[in-house]
Amino acid sequence: MAHHELVTPVTGQQARALRINDTVTLQRTLFGIRDATLIHLFDRGRMTRFDLNGHAVIHTAPNVKAVPRSVEHPAGYAPLCVGTTTSARMERFTHALMSEYGVRVIIGKGGMGKQTLAAFSELGGAYLAVVGGAAALETTWIERIEDVDMDDLNPESLWRFAIRDFGPLLVAMDSYGGSLYDAVADAAQARRADVLRSLGVRT
Repeated sequence: MAHHELVTPVTGQQARALRINDTVTLQRTLFGIRDATLIHLFDRGRMTRFDLNGHAVIHTAPNVKAVPRSVEHPAGYAPLCVGTTTSARMERFTHALMSEYGVRVIIGKGGMGKQTLAAFSELGGAYLAVVGGAAALETTWIERIEDVDMDDLNPESLWRFAIRDFGPLLVAMDSYGGSLYDAVADAAQARRADVLRSLGVRT
């Protein structure tokens, strides 16, 4: 297990250096993305003016407040609560997000599946886990909302956050087929089988 301090954007080599059970703290820039954003990008043919190459995205639809534009609030929004949503339903977009836009790191809750592991293996990427209920803490790691695109989808816009010390987050999926979610599921199934055998139940 190792700890990685990464300043985005990151290289493919940096992404492939991340292994499950490592921890990561991110600096500089993080993009917020969610279901509607991805549907519009990949199902409806929209484009973004943001350069996501080498960057990390977080599955979120943040609670924000519209404020006058200023140095502190260049996008005209102040972050109130930037939580993380469940990632599994966005599984089908991982490969396109990486291959077409160059995203290297996905941050979310609950993990993702085999398609995402395959994309990480092919293209070099990792999934960083956030514990559910940590939105208040996550928000303290965001310095400001720098910019927003596709804001007609608000709050599922494409957000660009300036971040500082975002983490530490746990590497839960890596580019070598490692998945803590699979490991937990396998361990649970093995324990279940042991308990059933001890009870004399045939499976």
